[in-house]
This record gives sequence, structure tokens and C-alpha cells, in this order.
Amino acid sequence: MAETDYRVALPAELELRHGDEGLELVGDGMVLRADFARMLPRLRPDRLARELLVRAARVRGAESPTVVDATAGLGEDSLLLAAAGFTVTMFERDSAIAALLRDALERAADEPQLAGIVERMTLVEGDSVAGLRELSVPPDVVFLDPMFPERTKSAAVKKKFQLLHHLERPCEDEEGLLAAALSARPRKVVVKRPPKGPWLAGVKPSHSLAGKAVRYDVIVLPPSSR
Repeated sequence: MAETDYRVALPAELELRHGDEGLELVGDGMVLRADFARMLPRLRPDRLARELLVRAARVRGAESPTVVDATAGLGEDSLLLAAAGFTVTMFERDSAIAALLRDALERAADEPQLAGIVERMTLVEGDSVAGLRELSVPPDVVFLDPMFPERTKSAAVKKKFQLLHHLERPCEDEEGLLAAALSARPRKVVVKRPPKGPWLAGVKPSHSLAGKAVRYDVIVLPPSSR
């Protein structure tokens, strides 16, 4: 597969480069690469059905459910949803992170175990707040994962977020993000939160699913609002 030419503006301390295993973000002595292959164990049907995100996003009666991941990042949550049968539209506003994600999608398309899954994933580089308001067809689900500092005690994940924090900061307009998600008129909005974190924009969810490392708040919209 030919290498895609990625030309994006980066802070001086960061560099995007093509490594042996794909496009990499390098800085502060760390290397970050989006890698869907390492997610394969979680995509096994027996494990996938137990994923809290999949359970939170599940929509009754939808044969071909759709989801907008408004904060795609490196696409791991979108991959889980696509593996569970969702057609996923991913918004990522930072051009460097979008480049990493696009590279991961291209590499996964050449992997037999991942090709069928990533066919259901579409990346849109741009602002999801504007994109959500412009959708012509309501999705079944809008998924929000606003970056939240210190969400986990895992050293490896902390390092990953240290690099991402050079490019994107935690959400500064929670009200605007949630309002845009609701304006898309989905059947539900699913919000990823730290286990003891506050509700997004102070809005109480309809219900929540919580694990040791993460909580998913689910806002179910009444039929009259869709």
C-alpha cells in the first residue's frame, strides 16, 4: 500500500513520521500510533457483547444501527461499535489525530480480520459541533467522549494522553457539545465519563453503566423530540 502524504501543522515539539508499523506521532520521548490490530481480542463475539459501550449504545429494533462518534480520537471506541454492527461516522477536528486515525483505517483495510469492520467506519475531519447540526438524517446514537484529564491510573494510557494533550485540550464547552448532540435528534446520547466524574454539562442521564475504569451515561430522547 502506498504511503499517504500527511501534511499537518504541529507544535514544534511534535513530529508525524512514517515508521515501520505505520504513521507515528513523536514527541517528549514518546511514540503514539493508532493500532486496531491490538484490539482484536476485544472484538471476539463473547467479549464484545460484554463491552459496556456496546451495551450502552445498543438500540432495540434497529437492524442497521447508526452512530456518530463526535470525539473520535484514535478510533478505538468506534472500532468496538463497528464490530458490534453499527455504521459509524467519526468526527475528529485535530488534523494530526485525524491523520493517525486515517492511517490506522487504511492499514486495517488490508487485514482480513479487520477489513469488514472498518468498512463500516467513515472519518470526517472537522468540528463535530457544526457537523452534528448539519446532519440530514438523525443517527440512532451520538457518542461523546470529551477528553478528561487523569481518567485512569494506567501509566501507558497516561503517556498516550500526554501526547494527545499537546493537540487537544479537555472539552471547554460541554454545554455546546451536548446541545449539538441533542440537536441531531438521535434515539440516545451515550457519554463516556470517569467512574466518579460529574455528568456532562450537569445533565442527569436516563441511566448509567459503570465499570471500574469508566462510566457510560445514557440520555434517552423521547420520541416526540426525534
